[in-house]
Amino acid sequence: MVPLFVQWMKAAPEAIFLYIPLMKELGLSWSDIKNSSKKELEGLLFGLSQYNKYHQFDGYDDKDIGQMAKDKPQIRSDYYKYVELKQEYDERMGMKRPEKKFSLGDMMK
Repeated sequence: MVPLFVQWMKAAPEAIFLYIPLMKELGLSWSDIKNSSKKELEGLLFGLSQYNKYHQFDGYDDKDIGQMAKDKPQIRSDYYKYVELKQEYDERMGMKRPEKKFSLGDMMK
């Protein structure tokens, strides 16, 4: 006879969408998860999701994205969402990038 807990873990979507990512990606133990409130767990999952979005295109530049978008056009819109999210978080952390300013002399060269 299969224990009830094992049956539940096989059938419940929470196992795949909640517990496994918390254990695998954040290193939480089963007891950590059981001792945390639902709000705390949802917050951790949201943070993990944002972290993954924030770093999903690290190391790629516009040229790389343009090349990949030839085969998968969705990549371009995902990349622009990534850029917007990165700018938003950089501003929140006080890492706002200085705006590029061009002088008339630079433009005449």
